[in-house]
Amino acid sequence: MTRVKRGTIANKRRKKLLKAVKGFKWDRKSKYRAAKEAVYHAWANAFGVIKLKKRNFRILCNIKINAGVRMYGGNGLNYSKFMNGLKKTNIELDRKVLAELAENYPEVFKKILEAAKTSV
Repeated sequence: MTRVKRGTIANKRRKKLLKAVKGFKWDRKSKYRAAKEAVYHAWANAFGVIKLKKRNFRILCNIKINAGVRMYGGNGLNYSKFMNGLKKTNIELDRKVLAELAENYPEVFKKILEAAKTSV
C-alpha cells in the first residue's frame, strides 16, 4: 500500500495566514499562534478604518462643493440649495465628481452651477 500524507488543508490554511502577516514585527510574522491573533486584530481594526475613511472623504467632498458654490455662485447660494437645484434639473453627478470639478475645473463647475441656479 502506498503512503498517504495528510494535513494538506491545514498546511494551506496556515500558509495563507502567515502570508497575510507578512511585514508584521517580531514573532507575529512567523509563529502561527501569534500571527493568528495579530491578523484577527488587524482585520477587525481595518473594517472600522475603511468605514471611517469613506465617511471622511464624503465630508471632504461636501466641503469642496460648498466652497465652489460659495465662490462662484454668489448671492446667498449654498451647498443645500445647489444640490436641490441639481435634483430639479435632473443633473445626476455624484459628489466625488462635483468636488473634482469644483477643485480642478472651475469653468465646467460654473456651467453646472448656472444650470442648477436657474431652477432654484
